[in-house]
Amino acid sequence: MQFSVIFEAQLADPTVVHEHQVIHDCVEQAVLAEEMGFDRVWAVEHHSLKWYAHMSAPEVFLSYVAARTSRIRVGHGVVCMPFNFNHPARVAERAAMLDLLSGGRLDLGAGRGGTAQETSLCGVDRDRTTQEVEDALRIIGRAWQNDELEYRSELIRIDPHPILPRPRQTPHPPLFLACSRTETLVQAAELGIGALVMGFAGPESIAGMRRVYDTARAERTGERFVSTVVNDHFSVLCPTIVLDDRAEARRIGIRGQRFFAQSIGHWYGGAGIPDEAVVDGADEAAEMRRAAEQVEARLHEQSIPVRPTATATFNADHAYGTAEDAIAYVERLRAAGADEVMCLMQMGTVPQEACLETLRQWGDKVIPHFTGRSLADGRPQDADARAETASDRKISGDHGGVAG
Repeated sequence: MQFSVIFEAQLADPTVVHEHQVIHDCVEQAVLAEEMGFDRVWAVEHHSLKWYAHMSAPEVFLSYVAARTSRIRVGHGVVCMPFNFNHPARVAERAAMLDLLSGGRLDLGAGRGGTAQETSLCGVDRDRTTQEVEDALRIIGRAWQNDELEYRSELIRIDPHPILPRPRQTPHPPLFLACSRTETLVQAAELGIGALVMGFAGPESIAGMRRVYDTARAERTGERFVSTVVNDHFSVLCPTIVLDDRAEARRIGIRGQRFFAQSIGHWYGGAGIPDEAVVDGADEAAEMRRAAEQVEARLHEQSIPVRPTATATFNADHAYGTAEDAIAYVERLRAAGADEVMCLMQMGTVPQEACLETLRQWGDKVIPHFTGRSLADGRPQDADARAETASDRKISGDHGGVAG
């Protein structure tokens, strides 16, 4: 098992002063995550999603974190790959520079950035996003395979050009795809890249998604691989707040998750009102159920199909409570097939001290339960040492640290 932290940079009170503080708070959490023995930090890329995600330039955030740390891996979870967001050659250049400067610590995930709010900002054709993401992954997968990159498809043409600099990891950092649906899980497996499973539905849903991913892996022929190296790493979301006081941890965590759910719902058809999530309720779980019903009703009113993921974000059964509760929940995720749990604690209404204490509790109690290594035993291997143990990993090639 591996353990990571994922950042959206959410804030319930989106003033400039608070926004600036939240970004610095995320850096503080990332630095502490390394001290607590976490393997990786992930940062999203979203645009214009007020409340939900103020992490519009994750490459800058991750570079800053890499400079403040020495061991922990830094991951794009994810880069918006449609061409009007980021030209794939520019993604390759930025990724190589960060991988080089971090000492080979980068992981690179791809996503669509699919809200109308985001695509309208950059003039993205929403009907082309799936194919543009796949083209971008193919371009990145072959950018350093030869002295010059040349690529042609129905959507993009790149005449021969060198892509500079070259990354530290050979031939490139591990590749991932954001997955929330059956189609994207199958796509990731067929492309030979890892899955970043962002769902809130819980371990049973994760087990079903793992079966879909493994079935597609077993049936793939390799014809659609985007690179000469294959990454079969399966990372899953784990919302968590861990404190000595179980009731307080659940209150803070569920309230934060309600903000998360309603803030993203706000940008999908206006199906959520962020201000509602800021108010404490007497029964947070009941409030979550009520909010989910409201979202479903609003989607029906607007004739928007209600997919299971539309209300899964309101499921409150996660790693909220004591360290023992978190251990029990991660055991369920491990049984469901998770190679890595991505801890989500930075939700818009969660105080910074609760995030920091959660990181400490995971480092002191949760992670050692699964690794058999306490903080007193020393830190995990650094990137160079990990690269020497490629035979122990599920990934072909020198990918420095992603393992099953």
